[in-house]
Amino acid sequence: MFDYIVIGGGIVGLSVAYAIQQKEPNATIQLIEKEKEVAKHQTGNNSGVIHSGIYYKPGSFKARFAKAGSESMRTFCLEHSLDLDICGKVIVATDDNEREQLHKLYNRGLENGLNVKWLTKEELLIIEPHVNGVAAVQVPTAGIVNYKQVSEKLASLIQKKGGQIALAEKVQTIQEHKDDIVVVTNYKTYKSRYLINCAGLQSDRIAKLAGYHLDMKIIPFRGEYYKLKPEKRYLVKHLIYPVPDPNFPFLGVHFTRMIDGEVDAGPNAVLSFKREGYKKTDISVKDLSETLSYGGFWRIARKFMKEGVTEMRRSYNKTLFVKNLQKLIPEVQEEDLIPGPSGVRAQGLTVNGELVDDFHIVTGRRSLHVCNAPSPAATAALEIGKEIAKRTDHFTNV
Repeated sequence: MFDYIVIGGGIVGLSVAYAIQQKEPNATIQLIEKEKEVAKHQTGNNSGVIHSGIYYKPGSFKARFAKAGSESMRTFCLEHSLDLDICGKVIVATDDNEREQLHKLYNRGLENGLNVKWLTKEELLIIEPHVNGVAAVQVPTAGIVNYKQVSEKLASLIQKKGGQIALAEKVQTIQEHKDDIVVVTNYKTYKSRYLINCAGLQSDRIAKLAGYHLDMKIIPFRGEYYKLKPEKRYLVKHLIYPVPDPNFPFLGVHFTRMIDGEVDAGPNAVLSFKREGYKKTDISVKDLSETLSYGGFWRIARKFMKEGVTEMRRSYNKTLFVKNLQKLIPEVQEEDLIPGPSGVRAQGLTVNGELVDDFHIVTGRRSLHVCNAPSPAATAALEIGKEIAKRTDHFTNV
């Protein structure tokens, strides 16, 4: 029998297993992942940005974990000689109407204890000569990494310390008893004293298997990207973001320098018809019917109908997509863009149609369920792992 079973081989699950080993060196750990490799889904399709925490409500898990996480992620990469580029980020107001919201973001950054700098138009053009902006906020600590590379290093460290990782095993049943937890996969049966669910896009379903019925459901949103052609990458020096619409839950299209030198442009955020659907043609009848039969989905759909239609139109119309990009960099033309990758975001949604804005962790008798871990979860993964490791102290009292 193991001390802990961790379900989910993304960066959060791996960080949890790693943190438990740091806290309890003698603990036996079994990590279970349904894919043939770690970091297959959200982690492996992540843009690689190390977020600073400027967007998040002061005092929230997101704000605290992003700030601490950006520091611990940088340290981890340096310690293990992993790819890292602290290139910095600029959030750009493209007209005077956005300046007020940008000021609010700047003040929020200060409240969150971040090193942020207000840039005039002239100062912005010195560091980003191709950007259209009347002002900007610079976040020097933002950077880029390869989160799949980080995950593979975590997996290696876990195994070196005796942890076991089972790949290509899908959890089928979970029984939480008084003295143990029994997890049955398509391959074998495991027993453990405790269980931690870090299943990302499947986290609500795993919680349900364990007997916990949540007042939220995971709704998948696909982020669609283009890439700048190599000869146009000179247009982007930093991470370039727009001022986000405070009434819309996504950040808007932006330019992201990748660790391999490429530049992504996007995303366009649309409903995914499959929880792990990275193409427009990916459809799961089960996943889609579950979304469409959920009252919370229709409540939020009505609330953001206009924005949702805009995102859908942009998904099928490259010209509209480019027009949005040109607000930030007017020189970008349609022929400068080639199709890029897509990612899927696991977004918790309540029955009332409210997006679960912060990390959501459910505590059971012998289990913990990380049921909402949207961006900046990759940035904050090592800190989330430490937090979960602390919360395992609860188990000693059951």
